[in-house]
Amino acid sequence: MEIALPYNWTPRDYQLELWKKLEGGCKRAAAVWHRRAGKDDVCLHWIATASQRRVGNYWTMLPLQSQARRAIWQAVNPHTGRRRIDEAFPQEMRTNTRDNDMSITFENGSQWQVLGSDSYNSHVGAAPIGIVWSEWALSDPRSWAYLRPILLENGGWALFNFTPRGSNHAKRTFESWRSDPNWYCERLTAEDTSVFTAEQLKAERREYIGLHGADEGEALFMQEYHCSFESPVMGSYYGHEITAAEKEGRIGSVPHDPSVGVETWWDLGIGDATAIFIVQRIPGGEVHVIDYIEEQGKALPFYVDLLNERKTELGYSYTQHVLPHDAKARELQTGKTREEALKALGISATIIPQHNVDDGIHAVRMLLPRCWFDAIKCERGIDCLRSYRKAEDDRKSDGVHKFYQIRPLHDFASHAADAFRYGAMARSQVSGNRARGPIEYPSMQQMGMI
Repeated sequence: MEIALPYNWTPRDYQLELWKKLEGGCKRAAAVWHRRAGKDDVCLHWIATASQRRVGNYWTMLPLQSQARRAIWQAVNPHTGRRRIDEAFPQEMRTNTRDNDMSITFENGSQWQVLGSDSYNSHVGAAPIGIVWSEWALSDPRSWAYLRPILLENGGWALFNFTPRGSNHAKRTFESWRSDPNWYCERLTAEDTSVFTAEQLKAERREYIGLHGADEGEALFMQEYHCSFESPVMGSYYGHEITAAEKEGRIGSVPHDPSVGVETWWDLGIGDATAIFIVQRIPGGEVHVIDYIEEQGKALPFYVDLLNERKTELGYSYTQHVLPHDAKARELQTGKTREEALKALGISATIIPQHNVDDGIHAVRMLLPRCWFDAIKCERGIDCLRSYRKAEDDRKSDGVHKFYQIRPLHDFASHAADAFRYGAMARSQVSGNRARGPIEYPSMQQMGMI
């Protein structure tokens, strides 16, 4: 049975230009569209169309694997009451639909799957030829760096859609892509489309201000409906502090000072990433964040080698290595702790006792106004601190207005944020190899904040 694609769907007038570019063979596109402009609808119908033109594997990639099911696989079109994937991919074109891994196989042999940017390196054997990054501003930017060569080699395409989430990697990449003739980039605000009336937008602005206060409410309204990159990530713990650092010129060139010792602040991972901030505490109170390391799936000797290379090539003189409390946990395979393993590699660690995460976040907020960041070497770490945020409360959020839980979201930003938190909870050494122990910041409870 022949089916006309896109199936029972026509692009809206403001969506038509992007659709024409894709149909014309555009291999790289980015759509920065306001909330409720139909970004995912366009992308799903394009995948359905592209999958019948060239047999291969196609992906839709959400920021997190855990949210992919709710946001795409189970999402219902409120205007029709039907699942969006059923509207884009009619049953007649399918041979198999697998709910457990959220994939559909089509009669011509193509396959489509919903994934998370946090699991991008777990599926590369599939060699996708078309990928949609949905909500790119909240996605792990390493996913594009990792998958780009695959698409380049096989002539595949990439389509990014998002609403801004502060001045993070999405802003930088979008500005870079706009100047590249191989990319089609489009930014549509609510004034560029017919989705909302002027009265509806006024009501939305009032509601945002009522929920979040005048300044933050206005900033969030401009972000969601006018695609402004200036507002911090919604629910961000450190967005305002990082924005202040930018405005005050504390993110730029921060060279290593050979006269001052160097600390490393670690978050340890194996399957997850290991993150290391490299920091100098300058006499007088400034904290210079001069370097950052993050890798996935590497053993401890890999990181020790990187630190030794910096010591030899850049002259870093290490005075303290700050690790979390779980560095003292014994691994079943070796019977050793990672503290012991690092010591055998020449790293004597300062272990931060287990602490209340809220107190650690409070310590970071007190520390950040004294921090200067090297913009180039610490780019990834800065993005992570900016993006570290509260987990969204799905029971209360309605897709436009966001409500949050009291716990942090575990995503690509967590490892760097945890490493920085451990550093904020530590004191620098004063002599020899002995550290002075946990820093004496008052807790939030002591300050009467909780």
